Amino acid sequence: MATNIDYYELLSVSRTASGDEIKRAYRKQAMRYHPDRNPGDKEAEQKFKDISAAYDVLKDEQKRAAYDQYGHEAFESGMGGGGGGFGGGGFGGFDAGGLGDIFEQMFGMGGRRGGPRQQSAADVQVQVEISLAEAFSGVSKNVEVKTRTNCSSCNGSGSADPNAKRSTCATCHGRGVVRAQQGFFLVERPCPTCHGSGQTVANPCKSCQGSGTEAAKESVKIDIPAGIEDGTRIRVAGKGESGGEGVVPGDLYVLVAVEGHDLFQRDGANIYCRVPLRLTQAALGTEIEVPVIDGSRTKVKIPAGTQAGETFRLRGKGFSVLHSSARGDMYLQVSVETPKHLSKRQRELLEEFEDASGDSHKASPESSGFFARVKEFFEN
Repeated sequence: MATNIDYYELLSVSRTASGDEIKRAYRKQAMRYHPDRNPGDKEAEQKFKDISAAYDVLKDEQKRAAYDQYGHEAFESGMGGGGGGFGGGGFGGFDAGGLGDIFEQMFGMGGRRGGPRQQSAADVQVQVEISLAEAFSGVSKNVEVKTRTNCSSCNGSGSADPNAKRSTCATCHGRGVVRAQQGFFLVERPCPTCHGSGQTVANPCKSCQGSGTEAAKESVKIDIPAGIEDGTRIRVAGKGESGGEGVVPGDLYVLVAVEGHDLFQRDGANIYCRVPLRLTQAALGTEIEVPVIDGSRTKVKIPAGTQAGETFRLRGKGFSVLHSSARGDMYLQVSVETPKHLSKRQRELLEEFEDASGDSHKASPESSGFFARVKEFFEN
């Protein structure tokens, strides 16, 4: 490139421009400076090359991310031969520096250059189910984890001779990882020879074949705090797989699944409870006793004339708030149950009630108003 001018300035777009905006800007500029439209104009020819190079980077999300963080250095420094950089079509010197280092910094794929790096063993994930009441109060659970621990024969050293010295792995040269290029990315994986430790032994342990680990089951106590949400992951450091000598143990992740409840539905720190009332209870008013998630009971007065769908709020009777002594609220959602399978006497009483009500707007203002509007609609 003849200039190091900012790619966004070359295309006259903002740094937050969308892909479509960048594409439109490039087409406009390319049409303006295309060599066919500017025969013999060296300045226009160079401008066309510059905007083409800028578009080649900004149209690709991965290249654009590298450019946004490192600028032109992402494509020009330490790339070696073969065209260099993203825009030149080559990836020469990828393993030696330049873009390889950039992606190590951006995506955490590398460690310190020129020496062994500390590797971590694999993480382990398990799921534990708890009741809604346990999620409210908090609970401790013992979970069985299928993992790998230090080999009992060699105590994790991987060597049949406990006094033998370990040597630098010839495959990874002590780095603990090997690199492989997959398309655009340079990917690092634990070394298959030393299993990530960066060192090997001359006389491997027969029990673990030199890996320093063996399959095992372990019971781990998990403290689940009050107020935890369904789907939360709890991290227990160092309780994942063991990688043998020189490798940091992985972590254990416990996925908490909160079971449903017959009476309560949770929404954050609030609890909802559906309360069906008989027609007479809703019409005349009553007092009911309802359970609370903490195991207590509370009485609630239902006023006369309560309608289906009305909600009553009980402050401070809801769910625990995580890492806090506060609690949410409890909401009682009323549904009015229409009686079924009436006896002869019950039917007679309801018929008497209906006759006595007539077209009274006071007894049933909503239904009376609705049918009044229906009548008006048909009359008009």
